[in-house]
Amino acid sequence: MNRIFLVSLFSFVVFSACSRIPDSLQDKKEAEFRRYARNAAADVRSVQEMRRKAIAEYVKKTSVHDKVCQLFIENIEGDSVFVPVEKDFIPGGYLFFSYNLADSPEGIMRFTDSIRSYCVKNGSVPPFLAIDQEGGFVNRLRTVNGPLPSAKRVSEKLTIQEAYKLYSAQARQMRALGFNMNIAPVVEIQTPENESFLDGRSFGSFLNVRSYGIACINAYENRGIGTVVKHFPGNTNTDPHTGLPEIQLSEDKLDESLKHFYQISRMQPAGALMSHARTKAVDSDVPACFSHEWVSERLRKRYGFNGIIFSDDIFMGALANNGYPPEVAAVMAVQAGVNCIMISEKRFSKPARVLIKKAQEDKAFASLVDSSFEKIIIYKLACGILEYALSDDGKLCIVPKLVSQSISARMDSFNEARKENIDLYISHF
Repeated sequence: MNRIFLVSLFSFVVFSACSRIPDSLQDKKEAEFRRYARNAAADVRSVQEMRRKAIAEYVKKTSVHDKVCQLFIENIEGDSVFVPVEKDFIPGGYLFFSYNLADSPEGIMRFTDSIRSYCVKNGSVPPFLAIDQEGGFVNRLRTVNGPLPSAKRVSEKLTIQEAYKLYSAQARQMRALGFNMNIAPVVEIQTPENESFLDGRSFGSFLNVRSYGIACINAYENRGIGTVVKHFPGNTNTDPHTGLPEIQLSEDKLDESLKHFYQISRMQPAGALMSHARTKAVDSDVPACFSHEWVSERLRKRYGFNGIIFSDDIFMGALANNGYPPEVAAVMAVQAGVNCIMISEKRFSKPARVLIKKAQEDKAFASLVDSSFEKIIIYKLACGILEYALSDDGKLCIVPKLVSQSISARMDSFNEARKENIDLYISHF
């Protein structure tokens, strides 16, 4: 009996001793891990702070002229070698139409490369290169990219996962060509009040717009193409190219019609494009793109959208024919909280000069210009147009990022993505 007791006691002591050793080691490992995590978090905060300071310094040292230029996106001239129409006015972005596209992918690549090369050589901030690549009849790259059906057909023929693959293949082709922004997708719910204007550009119902819209945004953004969701807060069957849309919904019904936009904006796409529509229930006197209530109070604050807010084209008939010439429209857009003004023309110096003068005379307006400039610079850092670098004195600074891949390497990527695109189209359409 005593022997059994001694054996049991010995076993307990040995077990207890052995069990304490791993516990001690585990405690040590956890303590080391916590120290590592704290140090890593501190390093991250330090890097973030350095980047914030670099951005603040960049904003501070940039002239009012150059800041204002970054607040515009305009149409580009030519399709082969870049030559600016207004040498001293290089915009924040260029918008490509079909006539700006060379006959071959290589030709497009050479043209887009020439834009960045010119800007780097001449000390200008390289622009983002954007295009309307919605699908269907709004398909600028139809002659080079693989097929891209309309949003309506995509939602009818493809699962959400298949739609993601289709848009991802399109994004890879666009990226290889030199683009970094898509003025798409349309995330308006189709209704009898807008269906003739949208004409297949919508994914359709609330559920379809939300699910396929998010898949589309993720597919492009995950492949380095910023998306610009449109049009907020909506449209009617009046084409804004020729007339001023008037949304007649009550405020409750208007809010209900925009629930999906709230959810989509929380995905933080690169941009959101305001419509020219006036809404009877909210700030009815002005188009939405000039409304502080719609732009700053609702989209920016209530919806929590942090990206670039674009105006629609300020040369459209909806504005020009209703008392808003470009010089007036540009000022009103910035005052409302718009960050980037879209102009489908090839010159923007006249409205830009108005903004420059106002910023020089009005500190509050200058602050709005600074805020918009900062958002555009942050986007250009995110998509690889600009990058952080260490200056000679060891400070973090912001510089243009050069094109790193050869045209040959990009053609390999383009052709691979195009084949995937075509195979998916053939199997489903």
